[in-house]
Amino acid sequence: MKELITFIAEKLVDEPEEVDVTCREDDDSLTIELRVAQEDLGKVIGKQGRTARAMRTVLATAAARLDKRSRLEILE
Repeated sequence: MKELITFIAEKLVDEPEEVDVTCREDDDSLTIELRVAQEDLGKVIGKQGRTARAMRTVLATAAARLDKRSRLEILE
């Protein structure tokens, strides 16, 4: 999951070296925290949150294959 979000985020931003993804896993849930450069934050979120919503959908689909719930947090 971490690699999936890292790949997507690096393709969206201008500074891919600033992408930092951390993963926390509980019993039945998976929390992924995404940090990008301040000037790239808008690119990751997208207009009206569409890009972030799409990333969350892809993550939820991948997590469902493992019978887990997923959560993507985009941090400043």
